Amino acid sequence: MRKVLCVEPVIFIYMFASSLTSPLVQQFIYRRLWEEEYNSTFVSDSNASYCDQNKSSPTYIKQKEVQEKASVFNMQLDLTGAVPSLIVAFVIVANGDRQGRKRSLVLPSVGALIADICLTVISYFSLSLSILFAVAFITGLFGSVATFLGGGFAFIADVCHDEKQKTTRIAVVDLIFGVVSGLAGLSSGYFLRGIGFTWTFVTASLLHVVNIIYIIFLLEDTVGVSEFQHQAPVSCKELLRETFSGVYMLFKTAPYKKRILITVLLFTFMSYLFTMVGGSSLFTLYELDEPLCWNEVYIGYGAAAFTSVSLTSFLGVYLFSKCLKDIYIVFIGIFSYIGGMVMAAFAKTTLLMFLVRVPSLLCFMPIPVLRSMLSKVVLTGEQGAVFACIACLEVVTGTISLSVFNIIYAATVAWFSGFSFLLSAGLCLIPLAVLCWLLCTSWNGEDLALLVPEEVSSIESADS
Repeated sequence: MRKVLCVEPVIFIYMFASSLTSPLVQQFIYRRLWEEEYNSTFVSDSNASYCDQNKSSPTYIKQKEVQEKASVFNMQLDLTGAVPSLIVAFVIVANGDRQGRKRSLVLPSVGALIADICLTVISYFSLSLSILFAVAFITGLFGSVATFLGGGFAFIADVCHDEKQKTTRIAVVDLIFGVVSGLAGLSSGYFLRGIGFTWTFVTASLLHVVNIIYIIFLLEDTVGVSEFQHQAPVSCKELLRETFSGVYMLFKTAPYKKRILITVLLFTFMSYLFTMVGGSSLFTLYELDEPLCWNEVYIGYGAAAFTSVSLTSFLGVYLFSKCLKDIYIVFIGIFSYIGGMVMAAFAKTTLLMFLVRVPSLLCFMPIPVLRSMLSKVVLTGEQGAVFACIACLEVVTGTISLSVFNIIYAATVAWFSGFSFLLSAGLCLIPLAVLCWLLCTSWNGEDLALLVPEEVSSIESADS
């Protein structure tokens, strides 16, 4: 059977299945905690969720308690799967330079399949929510989404030989990520209302089965079998040493300018991801609370609104890359995110909450552009190492961000539920300051934001 080098279907199916279940898990937790708090079945009609807006009512107080408990529970759940997924992502993605990219794609898919099967069982038999912690840990052992995206972007970097097209190609993957997430978010409300939690989790499981079959039998690997694989099996200790030495040599052998550039770009990526993940993750809880009181269908509409944001961000990258330097595109995206978060903090009506997406139309641009800038800086044999660093940073940053923002939201929801959004916007000053420093600082008049492998080679020769 002839194999293909098209990884986009794999990303499409994985992200659709994951994005279909992600908002449902939050709502599942919220409803179960609600039922435990009120000792009654959660009520939801076609217009709004069961949501009391009278601040003097005992129901309103209990409603806030459910918000706080759900926020803390989600934070603990994220921490449970973070540590194993961090280790697995680093090892698997970094070794992809020698052992291939397919295992970075198939392992997270298997983990997601196991998670959805467990969610099906928990939902069908109404088992305890504490089992979700075991499910999160097992999913982390298979690498989770960080390993999948790290392997996917390294796969794209392998097949994209034209450096000028790399930014656009990586942006296409982020476009798929955003569009599919929006479509799945829109569908999730109708799935929940039509077939319930259990059968929606079954549907996601079937999608992961299809994906695993495609990866194993139809997808061609971009990395050939190396001599390393023909050698005798090595111990886990030697494998870890090989893995960490590859990342270590990425910085050790690089010239001073290259090390500084990689470090600065990674820090910028990490700081912006921290603010964006933390702020946007609170939307579901914010929309379930008063005065919005959205039900599952409206929450699906809200998630689907990000489809347009992903599309406009991709178009922004495609158009701006023709006339602007990468660093200016990142600036525009960060300011777009700040505008959206400030508006969300004061959105008290359904219309205004949907309009939050308007100033945020370009907020996704910094992520693919920063990935592309990092990919351009390193050599071909270092792609796995740099994307392993990115994957690990995504796990660490995302986990810390979710924990911090969920704790802050739980502490501030009673007096000002939009505080976390304002904090997220304010923290964007950190990546902006770093980018300003990078823009104003140069060595020998070279603009580091435009550094490409050919220039890296010349700098390495000059420094040596």
